[in-house]
Amino acid sequence: MEVEGGGVATCFKQNLADPRVTEIVARSGFDCVWLDLEHVGNSISAVEAGIWAAKAHDVDVVVRVPRGSYSDLIRPLELDATGIMVPHIMSLDDARAVARQTRFHPVGLRPLDGGNADGGYGQVPLGSTSRAQTTNASSSSRSRTRNRLRNSNRSRHCRDRHVVLRPRRLLPGDRRPGAWDHPRLTEARERIARVAEANGKFAGTVGSPANSDELIALGYRFISLGADVVGLADYATQLLDRTATLAGGIYSERPAP
Repeated sequence: MEVEGGGVATCFKQNLADPRVTEIVARSGFDCVWLDLEHVGNSISAVEAGIWAAKAHDVDVVVRVPRGSYSDLIRPLELDATGIMVPHIMSLDDARAVARQTRFHPVGLRPLDGGNADGGYGQVPLGSTSRAQTTNASSSSRSRTRNRLRNSNRSRHCRDRHVVLRPRRLLPGDRRPGAWDHPRLTEARERIARVAEANGKFAGTVGSPANSDELIALGYRFISLGADVVGLADYATQLLDRTATLAGGIYSERPAP
């Protein structure tokens, strides 16, 4: 995802497992598709198919992984996902541990296996694979709680390239679910963007066309703008609403048989 020189990377959240959804999003022009393994009952095979669909159109894929074992963290990377989104990062030491697990030597301790998609199925020399992935593979740490925010001013010690703020995850911890304009949330957004920029990282968050300009002005360079399930639900609701209007007009004027 190119975010150099002030550019903004656009992302689309996909819950559905069908890779055709990924391809539709990729063909629409988004920079990145966000696939989910934490909250959605998708299989790793569905993620693999989504990565293939995105790569066919030169679009990046970020996978939100479950907070489980080392294998849960690296498997999407071995399938050639551009990066992972790691939930429940609770402290600086926690973030460091994730970085060690997901980065190759000399940055981390992740073992190297060049026989997967990220290594060209053995066709890319191991030395160049290690160098490229140490440099380019990005593991994104979501700021979910106030504990993570308290440690954010020391984020220069972590090697993650992105710090992603999920407002929906922050608010329940503050016992104010749904208060999207609450001053605490505004303060958190501003602080994350400021700290990320100061430490050479790209701040990302969930937004919408309605507030994207505001987020960009704050310094966010990675914005997830929508989701497949939301779009499908809205479309289905609109169809029924229009049908009800039609039934109340044309149909009601027809004489009874």
